[in-house]
Amino acid sequence: MTTSTPTSSVMALDRTYRDPRGVMVHVTGYCQDKQQVYFDRPNYPHECMQPVWKFQQYFTRTEE
Repeated sequence: MTTSTPTSSVMALDRTYRDPRGVMVHVTGYCQDKQQVYFDRPNYPHECMQPVWKFQQYFTRTEE
């Protein structure tokens, strides 16, 4: 018997938001299956992630 693990696809994005402290973050992707938003912070080497509900509540999109 073979089991396969479903692959979660991440939709690539290129958007700028402000976090609750006013720091600009660069949103790079969104995974509908996991309900997660992926983003980069300035001067931080690792990719960050927040659940969609939390991201929508605390982050504000900036004018581009």
